[in-house]
Amino acid sequence: MVLCHNKIMRGVKMCGRYLLSYDLKSLIELLKNRWDVKSPSIDNYEPDYNIAPGQTVLAVYQNQDSNYFLSEFQWGYLPSWSKDLSKKTINIRSESIDQKPYFKESFLKRKCLVLASGFYEWQRGKTKTPYYIGIKGNDLFSFAGIWDFHPQHPNVKTCAILTTNANSVVSPIHDRMPVILEYDTEKDWLTLGRTDYSTLFRPFSDDRIQIYEVSKFVNNWRNNSKQCIEPFNNEQLKF
Repeated sequence: MVLCHNKIMRGVKMCGRYLLSYDLKSLIELLKNRWDVKSPSIDNYEPDYNIAPGQTVLAVYQNQDSNYFLSEFQWGYLPSWSKDLSKKTINIRSESIDQKPYFKESFLKRKCLVLASGFYEWQRGKTKTPYYIGIKGNDLFSFAGIWDFHPQHPNVKTCAILTTNANSVVSPIHDRMPVILEYDTEKDWLTLGRTDYSTLFRPFSDDRIQIYEVSKFVNNWRNNSKQCIEPFNNEQLKF
């Protein structure tokens, strides 16, 4: 169930498109080994190379018994108390998340790991040039996220992705990037009751990022295939 159309999402400047391209068998194995997720119900899962705001995404969260679960979320955060279902947010500045009432309760009680295998950013110039950004080795990683559900749609969990300053590899394209968590800090992010997360919000390390130009095929979110991540130029981008 989509609560609002993509075009009225707030915070679409960054990060506004990403991918999760793992095959089902590999994803289930990783969920069990990395977070001990029991019997994840993702039988309808298919790799998605062009995930856009408003679409269904997969994320791991922790319950009060400290068990990890995988669930579907709608990308576009809406707090439970909101009276305007159109005011949804896809990105949140990590530097101020604990200061804004709109996000604070979820920040304290409902955090998640939004699963990804890369994301896209557009460099502005005479035209907007798309780039694929991922982790070397094509490993699955997670964005720091928060979530909530609304009483009018109790079966729909909504989420948003936190952002931070771009590292030196991404900054020539954009001044912000998603908060990518190191593997050994993912569970730290999900820990309920913790309030100091500043060390987790640092830009991801430069030497582990890979980035290259892709074709404008990815510009249309309806295009969903490996063509989205095929290099437009043969050489990896170097600044």
